[in-house]
Amino acid sequence: MSTNLKPSQQEAEEAVKLLIRWIGDDPNRSALKKTPARVVRAYQEMFAGYQQDPESILATTFKPDQADSGFILVKNIRAVSHCEHHMLPFIGTVHIGYVPGDSGVLGLSKFARLVEAFSKRLQTQERLTYEIAREIDQKLKPKGVKVMMDSTHYCMSIRGVQKHEATTLTSQAFGCMKTDQLLDQQMRQAIHAKQSW
Repeated sequence: MSTNLKPSQQEAEEAVKLLIRWIGDDPNRSALKKTPARVVRAYQEMFAGYQQDPESILATTFKPDQADSGFILVKNIRAVSHCEHHMLPFIGTVHIGYVPGDSGVLGLSKFARLVEAFSKRLQTQERLTYEIAREIDQKLKPKGVKVMMDSTHYCMSIRGVQKHEATTLTSQAFGCMKTDQLLDQQMRQAIHAKQSW
């Protein structure tokens, strides 16, 4: 292994070969010969969040046309992450609601990019939810922000207890989205609304 902290691609492929041997198959079998390289490429894609800077995603804001004390909700952002305990996927939906502050508002696509930057890492759902909310709170400085996530965890559905229908809901809020019960209720209703208002 190299002395660098990050192993080379060849070292990563050798590790995949070792796992293939460990599970009882032959990495030199014709159908498996290219599997180590494919796995490494897949990991580069699935864990690309380590190469992304969440702070830079929130760097550009713009002022709304008029002051508005209401909240903005971006809902149904699909998130695919991997649990740090088993390195198995958990797949879910993220909803982000916030009340803009003096720093202005963020382009809507930036929220999806932020979710991707944090989700494409080894995670727990609880920490992922917190990191998204904290980043928005610290960098965008809204009056309030709330993030909710509902996910299915493969470490529960395909191994262990094998409960296929179980989902996990997490939420994290800062500012007025934490203290104002009416705003919280409005956000929950908007998430479940079948169409926008």
